Amino acid sequence: MRVAVLGAGVVGVTSAWYLARAGHDVTLVDRQPDAGMETSFANGGQISAGHAEPWARPSVLPKVLRWLGREDAPLLFRPRADFAQWAWGLRFALECLPGRFERNARQLAGLAAYSRASLIDLRAETGIQYDQLSKGILLFCTEQGDFDALAAHGAAKTAAQCLEIEPALGGSRVPIVGGVYAPADESGDAHRFTQQLAQRAEAIGVRFLRNSAVEGIELAGGRVTAAQAGGRRLEADAFVVALGSYSPLLLAPLGISIPVYPLKGYSITLALSARTAAAAPSVSLTDESHKLVLSRLGDRLRCAGTAELNGYDTSINAVRCAAIVRRVEELFPALAGATDVKYWAGLRPATPSNLPLIGRTRYANLYLNTGHGTLGWTLAAGSGRAIADLVSGRAPPVDFRFQ
Repeated sequence: MRVAVLGAGVVGVTSAWYLARAGHDVTLVDRQPDAGMETSFANGGQISAGHAEPWARPSVLPKVLRWLGREDAPLLFRPRADFAQWAWGLRFALECLPGRFERNARQLAGLAAYSRASLIDLRAETGIQYDQLSKGILLFCTEQGDFDALAAHGAAKTAAQCLEIEPALGGSRVPIVGGVYAPADESGDAHRFTQQLAQRAEAIGVRFLRNSAVEGIELAGGRVTAAQAGGRRLEADAFVVALGSYSPLLLAPLGISIPVYPLKGYSITLALSARTAAAAPSVSLTDESHKLVLSRLGDRLRCAGTAELNGYDTSINAVRCAAIVRRVEELFPALAGATDVKYWAGLRPATPSNLPLIGRTRYANLYLNTGHGTLGWTLAAGSGRAIADLVSGRAPPVDFRFQ
């Protein structure tokens, strides 16, 4: 079949790769000059299958109330005259109910484990390199309440054990209370991965239309007949929408409403010198109290996090970036005063439940692979492999509620 994949972030590129490997004639389309130039460009770098839990959980709602009015809050709601924003917020609150959280967590855990295994297989097949580290992920707490909540759900590490796993935390100005460790998890540069996989996809026959914004979709007889992209008409037998936060804008004229809203996230990337490299962590970390993740990417340290509901605004807020820098300097004082620091903001396509939308729409040949929120890098390989199965008429071998 001829398949058009709309969007060349990490989810779109993995979809194109697996579709091509399944024998389809694939065209990949993106408005940017290369793959992975938007949400996949500078994310936190974690393949967090062991920590793939929804943001929407019972403990979050009280924190959201405390965070109201704080410009540096991990989750910042900027009220707008936007029905989609308010509807998303109300549904998010509903998904925080204990029963819903547990159901959503089970769904994410299954897809995340499948995705991590798929990524390992893909790496072995292609030899792709992207500053990957297979040292696990340590989620640590600096507040006793956060640690108590984690310890109630599974095996926890003491403060001393956390420092054994990542000695660089030994210099922290804030005490480490304890944490949990997922030794099978990984980290790596999603941008480098996406660009290199796009190159390999082209080498096996994928046609990549760069600088081609997707402007609309044509329908006839209850099916999609073509996509309008970059001033051309692109015909195919099946279409996969992997446009991240912009997916609902493309789908709305077709009468398809999906609960995806952009959550703006921030990251900073510090260039490490010979002096600071030894003081920087080498195990990927999650700071539970500040909702930040840190990943070592070769001679760089990436710290990313926070979520801001502010529509499609991608401007960089200096206050929020400064808060990330302060936290890094608290945890790793030897990194204070770094001068080579890059700031970035991107839009994560989030659903209230944090479950991505993968599968068929009301139109038989129109598919979704979007809504991955903060877990796009974690879920990308498994999502791409699953959508290739679905388009091919096969049931993916993973327990997940596909569309």
